[in-house]
Amino acid sequence: MARRSNGRGWNSKLVGAALGVTLLATGASVWTAQAGEADGSSPEATAPATPGSDVRPTAVTIAHASDAGTRGINITIDDGPDPEWTPQVLDVLREYEVKATFCMVGPQAQAHPDLVKKVVAAGHRLCDHSVSHDTAMDKKSEAYQSQQILDAERMITKASGGVRPMYYRAPGGAFTPYSRKLAASRGMRPLGWNVDSKDFERPGTDTIVATVERELPNGPTILFHDAGGDRAQTVEALRRALPRLKEQGYSFGFPVR
Repeated sequence: MARRSNGRGWNSKLVGAALGVTLLATGASVWTAQAGEADGSSPEATAPATPGSDVRPTAVTIAHASDAGTRGINITIDDGPDPEWTPQVLDVLREYEVKATFCMVGPQAQAHPDLVKKVVAAGHRLCDHSVSHDTAMDKKSEAYQSQQILDAERMITKASGGVRPMYYRAPGGAFTPYSRKLAASRGMRPLGWNVDSKDFERPGTDTIVATVERELPNGPTILFHDAGGDRAQTVEALRRALPRLKEQGYSFGFPVR
């Protein structure tokens, strides 16, 4: 789910559509600045290794930039997997040879391990999106935050057949210094977003396209959903936008690690 300010959690009514088309030339410089400021991974910003673990810790700062460079875009898909919509999203991504990051809710992954394995087999990356999709996690105890993050990590890893999530996205962006440090110590880079497609509101594909067109200069990481409601608009918007973005010279990558 996108913004915590709307008060919705995982079980709230969600609505769907996605992506935008025409990109402004100023976006590249904004993304470059973010890569240098918000996504720094200096030693001071890296979590300490977990004792007795072979997990490689990552930076604790919230990632926004793309590993595809200043003309790169990160497609991120939240709240699934869902047996109806995730396969359709995967089909569109495969058609246009685009890789994405799937931010999965632990019980959804546990319920649909076949879909988690399909996501991995297609070359996409996994992201821990907590157990309960509690957008007020930042108001809860550290013990609660730990349970939400680590239990989801275990669920996703088991469902995938042993592939661990590479990122952690707090529901609604409800990060805390503790949750970022914990995730990073487990090798999961905290993951933000720059563009909220608002597909959960189901405003119509044209509106979603216009939203992304307007917001994309803010940065390269775009938020969509493949669960929580009817995601037909999301699927159609991706189908419309991905080839046009490629025609404009943009490439698709993963969030920096």
